[in-house]
Amino acid sequence: MQQKPFSFEITSRFNDTLARTGIIHTPHGDIKTPAFIVVGTKANVKAMIPEMVADVGAQAVLANAYHLYLQPGHKLIEKAGYLGKFMNWSGPTFTDSGGFQVLSLGSGFKKVLAMSTDVDEEIAIAKKSSRHAWVDENGVVFKSHLDGSYHKFTPELSMQIQAGIGADITFAFDELTSLIDPYEYQVEALARTHAWAERSLAEVKRLRAAHPDKPYQALFGVLQGANYEDLRKQTAEFLGAMDFDGYGIGGALEKETMAQTIQWVNQILPENKPRHLLGISEPDDIFAAIEQGIDTFDCVSPTRVARNGAAYTPFGRVNVRGQKYRELFEPIMEDCDCYTCRHYTAAYLCHLLHARESLAGTLLSIHNERFIVKLVDDIRESLENGMFYEFRDSFLAKYYSKK
Repeated sequence: MQQKPFSFEITSRFNDTLARTGIIHTPHGDIKTPAFIVVGTKANVKAMIPEMVADVGAQAVLANAYHLYLQPGHKLIEKAGYLGKFMNWSGPTFTDSGGFQVLSLGSGFKKVLAMSTDVDEEIAIAKKSSRHAWVDENGVVFKSHLDGSYHKFTPELSMQIQAGIGADITFAFDELTSLIDPYEYQVEALARTHAWAERSLAEVKRLRAAHPDKPYQALFGVLQGANYEDLRKQTAEFLGAMDFDGYGIGGALEKETMAQTIQWVNQILPENKPRHLLGISEPDDIFAAIEQGIDTFDCVSPTRVARNGAAYTPFGRVNVRGQKYRELFEPIMEDCDCYTCRHYTAAYLCHLLHARESLAGTLLSIHNERFIVKLVDDIRESLENGMFYEFRDSFLAKYYSKK
C-alpha cells in the first residue's frame, strides 16, 4: 500500500476571519503557509536558475502541464527522474492540469462545443476551422501554439501527464470559462468540471495503485463558477465532499468581488485541507485572499514585469528605464536583502535595460520574486503575532500612495 507523506496542519488562526497559518507536508519538503509559489512554467523560472529561486526564499515551484506535454514531453521528464531532478530543484513542486492553457486559447471568443465523440474526426474537423479550442463531455481538442498540431486533453490524459512530470501537488482537469460567458453556459461548464473532477480523481487513484513505489502525488480539485454565488457554493459543496487532498480556486474572478467569492467557497470547503488560488500576485489581492483563508497562490507577474523593466518597491511598481534611475547609484530598495539590491545599483539596471542586455531581466526577476515572497512571509508573521490588519493597512497605504 502506497504511503501518504502528504498532509496539512493548521498552526494558527487569526481572530474571527478565515485566515490561518499552517504547514503543507510533501514528499520533497514542507511549505509554510500562507506561501507564494513561484511559477516555473516550462520547468524553469524565467531568467533565473534554481539556486537563485532558492535564494529568494521560494518554498516551491509550479510548472505547467500543457507546456511540458508539448515540449519536451512528460515521458522524457519521467525518464529523467521527474520534475525536481530534471530542473535541479530539490523542494516541493506543483503542476497545473493544462486546462487553463488549452481553454484560454478559445475561452469566450473561439471556443465551441465539439462536433463528435471520435477524437480523430474532431481533429479532422478542427483543422478545417479557424477556432482554437473545442469542448465536449470527454475533454478539449486544441491547437498547439508551437507548431499548429492538434491534440486532445481528457481528464485521464491530464492526470497521466502530471504523473509523468511527477510534481508533489497536481490539479484536476477543469473547464475554464470567462466572465462574458452567459450564466446558462457557466452551468453547463460547471457540470463538465464536476464530471471531469470525478474522472481525474479516479484516474489518479488508478495510477497510484499501479505504481505503489512512486512518491505520493496530491490531487487538488478545481473550483469554477465565475462570479455567481450559487455556482461557487454548489461547486464547493460538490468537490468538498470528494476525496481530494486540497483545492484550487480558479476561473473568472473580478477584482472587486474576488474576496467575496473566496469567502463563499472557503466557508464550505473542508477546513483541514489546503486551498490554492490560481494566478494572483498584486499586493492588495494577496492580503484579501489570505484574509479569506487562502494558503498558497501563484503568479507569473514578478518575472514578467521584470522582463519589461519594472521593479516592485514599498511605494509601488516603478519603471527602472526611467530617467530618474540613470544616475541613481544606490539599490532599487535600500533595505532589500535580495542579491540584486546587495550588489547592483539602479543606475546599472537602467543601463542594462537600455542596452537590452538579458542580465537586466535576471537581476530584476531576483528582486521581484524576493519582494513578493518576503511580503507573504511577513503576512504570515503578522497573522501569528496578531498584527495582520496593522501590517496590511500600513503596507497598502504606502504601496498605493502614488496611485
